[in-house]
Amino acid sequence: MQGFDTLQASLNRAVALNRPGQTWPHVVVVLPSLSLGEAVLAHYGSRLPALEHRYLAAFFMLHRLPNCEVIYVSTLAPSEEVMEYCASLLPPGSDALARFHCFALGDTSMRGVAEKLLDRPDVIAAIRDRIGGRPAFLEPWNVTEAEARLALELGVPVNGSDPGLWPLGFKGAGRRLMREAGVPLPAGREELVGVEDTLDAILSMRAEDPALRRVIIKHDDSAAGDGNRVVDLSDSPTDDALRGRLEAFGPAYWEEMAKGGIVEEMVAGERFTSPSVQVDILPDGVVEVLATHEQELGGEDGQVYVGCRFPADPAYAPELAQHGWRVGEALAKAGALGRFALDFAAVESGGEWRVVALEINLRKGGTTHPYACLRNLVPGRYDEEAGVWQADAGGTRAYVANDNVMDPAWVGLPPAEVIGRVREAGLQFDPVQGTGVVLLMLSGLSIDGRFAAVAIGRDEAEAQRLKDAVPRALGAS
Repeated sequence: MQGFDTLQASLNRAVALNRPGQTWPHVVVVLPSLSLGEAVLAHYGSRLPALEHRYLAAFFMLHRLPNCEVIYVSTLAPSEEVMEYCASLLPPGSDALARFHCFALGDTSMRGVAEKLLDRPDVIAAIRDRIGGRPAFLEPWNVTEAEARLALELGVPVNGSDPGLWPLGFKGAGRRLMREAGVPLPAGREELVGVEDTLDAILSMRAEDPALRRVIIKHDDSAAGDGNRVVDLSDSPTDDALRGRLEAFGPAYWEEMAKGGIVEEMVAGERFTSPSVQVDILPDGVVEVLATHEQELGGEDGQVYVGCRFPADPAYAPELAQHGWRVGEALAKAGALGRFALDFAAVESGGEWRVVALEINLRKGGTTHPYACLRNLVPGRYDEEAGVWQADAGGTRAYVANDNVMDPAWVGLPPAEVIGRVREAGLQFDPVQGTGVVLLMLSGLSIDGRFAAVAIGRDEAEAQRLKDAVPRALGAS
């Protein structure tokens, strides 16, 4: 895109200012853009505006960075009571609310925020005026052509990869890159486009491993488990029976598969977990491993992200960090920037763990906002070798996060009531102790009685107790 590379040349300076101890005034334009395919957007439907509000976690950076202003762009504005609640989680005397500016677009169509904002030159002009020529950068959820065009309109660089690199995060391309980086993978095949070659791939894998019990088929360009289908091979189906199982996914599934996909084994053992590692590629090419997580998955086939726990199991957390760093180095050499996550499967058999990488998410994701809460509310660093968060104030921290704390009885419950009940139960995050529950996505209450909670404790057991207490405080049915 003409002019984009020139614009990106100013990113290093802008991002360098967004660190504790820096004194130069600067602006971060937070864009929870969720620029994904139609199928994924349709999956979330009316919940999209509420999902954007998970990234109000960016508000908390203002207490660590006194010379920063945040411009937050979303479909709907967070309510005044929600912003006052966010401010109450910061140390007394903070002026964060005065440095937080929200631009709400009011467009509830099934599109990412960047596309909606491009339709509003008046809002773009107002954001430019608010930036006022200060160093600034765009912090998007992911980067597509829409985010790049928006950056050019605003005249600020993007803390993310050129949209031309987006395919590096596709399932097949990701497997190839991880293989070249020396990261272990499950058995699989790439470059599939239809029923017949997918069938051939599965038959080939079964011939190599007659004990293969299940495989998973994935669309190349998909997210949140959308496009994933599990195929059971435990009954040793005939070729025709297996073809029938594939065809049963329906024409729409295979129409999307024509753009590319993969099939890989579903690894199994006595214990199974879904860990991930979150990594940042800085504008100067430095790769930072930020955190490891255990992901909680749900849905019919266990492929949909529900929540996470930090940190990952110490049995393999250091290995996750090493793999994340290797992939980060490979992505940096390809020109990638900003946040990404690497998903794994880990299985234990006979007391030994086997860890294999599944996919690269070249964007922010479900573990981004819980990590932002910890990083900004309990400043510290992730010790890659020990697999723990060392707080600057002393001690360690862990968290349990869930984006789907919900009950049909809570539909229409005012956010202030939820905030009040959590506070009265003694669960609210305490900035002095550095523990407690942070509530996000409270606008989801009006849609389906759903919100997000990040429970921060000194260890995982305390975090789990805090998280489990939240539904009880609300009288869950």
